[in-house]
Amino acid sequence: MIVLRTRSAVLAWRAGLRGPLGFVPTMGFFHDGHLSLMREARRRAGPDGTVAISIFVNPTQFGPNEDLDAYPRDEAGDLEKAAGVGVDVAFCPTDPRELYAGSRTWVEVEGLDQHLCGRARPGHFRGVCTVVAKLWGLIRPDVAIFGEKDYQQLAILRRMHADLCLGGEVVGMPIARETDGLAMSSRNANLTEHSRQDALAIPGFMDEVRRRFAAGERRSAALIAGARVALRPGRVDYVELVDAADLEPVETIERPALCAVAVFFPSRGGGEVRLIDNAVLNP
Repeated sequence: MIVLRTRSAVLAWRAGLRGPLGFVPTMGFFHDGHLSLMREARRRAGPDGTVAISIFVNPTQFGPNEDLDAYPRDEAGDLEKAAGVGVDVAFCPTDPRELYAGSRTWVEVEGLDQHLCGRARPGHFRGVCTVVAKLWGLIRPDVAIFGEKDYQQLAILRRMHADLCLGGEVVGMPIARETDGLAMSSRNANLTEHSRQDALAIPGFMDEVRRRFAAGERRSAALIAGARVALRPGRVDYVELVDAADLEPVETIERPALCAVAVFFPSRGGGEVRLIDNAVLNP
């Protein structure tokens, strides 16, 4: 596998590339969810194509009191795992200036960031959109694969991709879960043993929402009633039901809707770990 460290190296590599190119942008510390995205990129690129990933903990999507320094990292292990699922090239800049030196341009999608994580983390999606736009310009993939655990991020990136005429295709893949139901996340590694068990309250609550919906309940307030009690082992950031297309809150579900949660749990480092999960409810 080729490992590229600089923007100039990526441009030189890309100039000589032929055939389909699949791309998975990441912040590293891979779990099976990441690897499932890479396998899908491999499948879509085909035997004659190329699969590239990026590993970059993007500082511009972290707020001043968030876990940038504590975000788990394991580049050597990541590269070994990526090679094992057919990745050909990894862009791993060690200096943020490779992407941001002298940069005065920001990319922001209006409207879709007003609720859920966008309201809780102001500026977060501006950082996400900016770095993905930069990576798209460097890598120029035929298809890029993202996970649906970050549903709002995927919706925003799809809008950005369409509005900026970036070419290629954005593909979302279902949430990968641990055997006990917890959504896979690099941040899970920072949970204490006790908070890892407490975090199972999230998939438990999401299952209850699905049961209520399957039983015919369509009122948002009734679907998420008791959320703060059910999620009490953690500190609830938000529990919301929004339209699956425009991410605006809904009172009654008449078309596909998204139930999304974000909850904080104690971290090994003494702070907190913020976990998210979601379920699409399709009447």
